[in-house]
Amino acid sequence: MSKDGEKNGWKEYIWNSRTREFLGRTASSWGLILLFYLVFYIFLAGLFTLTMYVMLQTLDDHKPTWQDRLTTPGMVIRPKADETYEIVYDIGKTETWDMYAQALHKFMAPYNNSVQAEKNNACTPDQNFLQEDSGDVKNNPKRSCQFNRTILEDCSGLNDRYYGYQDGKPCIIIKLNRNGQAPFVTCGPKKTLTKLEKLVYFPPNGTFNLMYYPLLMAKKAQVNYSQPLVAVKFLNITANQDVNIECKINANNIPVGTERDKFAGRVSFKLRINTNT
Repeated sequence: MSKDGEKNGWKEYIWNSRTREFLGRTASSWGLILLFYLVFYIFLAGLFTLTMYVMLQTLDDHKPTWQDRLTTPGMVIRPKADETYEIVYDIGKTETWDMYAQALHKFMAPYNNSVQAEKNNACTPDQNFLQEDSGDVKNNPKRSCQFNRTILEDCSGLNDRYYGYQDGKPCIIIKLNRNGQAPFVTCGPKKTLTKLEKLVYFPPNGTFNLMYYPLLMAKKAQVNYSQPLVAVKFLNITANQDVNIECKINANNIPVGTERDKFAGRVSFKLRINTNT
């Protein structure tokens, strides 16, 4: 009897036909609870929507409210085979260096003269490309200057589609992150015992021309911005030997290395060219 009574008790708790209660509550009681939570969650959703709306009104699509970029811009090289920043190949084995040439070919495609002419302006070199607002009328989005791959001359891939890798005189391309100033780049041996006598920069002196600056940090402000590049062609790399190279940014207003990051504003990589001889 006790088991039957316990079973009937559970059944009655779930649905009491005498009082017409479900789980101990009448339909009106359940209705009030559901109505309360419905109103409560609608209020929360409305409060969240209002908060987001007010916050978004304070933002400018063309100018970041807060800028937390480092004073020293980061830099990367291309081609980049892996995370170790090593370029190693054998001149006599095409398959070992063709991947570098193909990577550069793909990277340089957006810098084709025809592509740049279609989306960017032909600017006056050696002066900032200033586009001031007219009072309360914002000059947005800002236009950007063309960076044509022909600027890189022997490292453009136009006259030599292998970028010098087949001759043991490889090119590397240096790119900065979105930096607001116009620095220049120098490369040299990372170790004092390494000899690195002959190299050539494109553009000359490894400069990032003033016409690409100032750069607005908001991408919507310069939607077609093409980051300027510097190419370095190495002419006398010692064969069958690891050559450790370091390239760094130089400018009066850009500190190189800090206590927090001694490698800021520079990039190091290993270059090794093997031969069959």
